[in-house]
This record gives sequence, C-alpha cells and structure tokens, in this order.
Amino acid sequence: MTVLFMNMRLIGYLSTFLLSAAVLGLTANFAKLFLPDINHDFTIFALIPPSVTLFAFLCLTQFAQPVVEVTVHFILAVLWLAMGAWSEDIIGYVQCYQLPGLQPTNKGTMTLQTYCYQMKVIEALSWTIFVLFALFFIMLIALTSRAVAFGRYYAWREHVSQLGWFGEFPGYPTEAVYPRAPFYGGYGQNPMMGGYHVQQMPGHSIMVQPGVNGGQPVVTQVPGVV
Repeated sequence: MTVLFMNMRLIGYLSTFLLSAAVLGLTANFAKLFLPDINHDFTIFALIPPSVTLFAFLCLTQFAQPVVEVTVHFILAVLWLAMGAWSEDIIGYVQCYQLPGLQPTNKGTMTLQTYCYQMKVIEALSWTIFVLFALFFIMLIALTSRAVAFGRYYAWREHVSQLGWFGEFPGYPTEAVYPRAPFYGGYGQNPMMGGYHVQQMPGHSIMVQPGVNGGQPVVTQVPGVV
C-alpha cells in the first residue's frame, strides 16, 4: 500500500461525498416543495447526480480498481456537468438580492429570493463537484499509466492502494499477480554513490521491481535472458 496516495484519495472522496450530500439535501427539499406539479423536470433530475454519487462511493469501497474508478468518475462527471449546465440555464445571471415576489410551492409560497439563493448554491456545488471528478479522472489515468510504465502491467485491474503518488514508486507487486522470481546473488549499498550496485552473474539477467510504499526498487537476478 502507498500511504500518501490513499490519504489523498480519502480526502478527495470525503470532500466530494459531503458536497454531494449537501446538494441532495437541497434538491430533496425542492422535491418536497415542488413535486409533482411545479418545476418537475429539473427537480426530478436534480435528485439523480447526488444520489448516484453517494451510492457509487459506497460501491467503490468494494471494487476499488483503477479501471472501475475511471469509468465511475467519467459517468459522474457527465452527470454533474449536466446538473451545473441546467442550473445555470435556470438561474443564469439573475441577481438574487434584487428579486421581489413569491415562488409558488405545493404548500403555499416561498420568496423568490430564497429560491434563487438555493439554486445558486446548487449551481456552484454542481460545478465544483464536476471539476473534482474531472481531476480524479485525469490523475487516476496518469498514475495508473505511470505504474504500467514501471512494470506493473496489470495495474488497471489491481487495487488502487498499490498506485504511487506523484514522485513515488508504485507498491510492491503481489505474488498472486506477479510471480516472484528466485533471488540470485546479492546487492548492497554503495556509500560512495549513495545508491545501490549489483554484481551481475554470468548468464543472468537483472530484473528491477518497484519497492514497497514507494521505496527503493527490489533487484533480482534471473538465469537466462528476460
């Protein structure tokens, strides 16, 4: 496990989860006030992105693979993009503090100013969550592609905890996916160079594997040509 990446992932997901819960609370209040006769199209759709987001985060705790998370990020980003665009189309550049009048509801009325402020909050949070999912999508592709370049050829199907943050090596490959070759020869630290040196044995190939938690790589020697 690479601790830094998992901590960054937890912070990002927790922030998005809380923002989505806030949007769901506002849209659920709109559903209570307006459905089924007033503003029904937007009110019904506005319940979908936050609900799907909260459900998706629960599912990602069980299926935390890069290929799954990238797909989920793309779908959720599209939903929140539509949510932000629709909210902007409704409220646009309206100045809420200048609005007089009342907004009809199922149980009476509410001031247009209150309705406008709540729509502005939904619009702002929708665009924020869209940007977060776009960043998640880009960063996860970059980190997984980087892990593949480091030799983790099945990184897209492994657990995301094995991905390294920027500037770190990926986690150590699991033997269930990457069978470990037998170790031949030794390697030691070179105090003059501040690194490691390997004495290659005749007829052997040197194989370098990523280290644990972004640490130094593991060097082994395998008979023949790899």
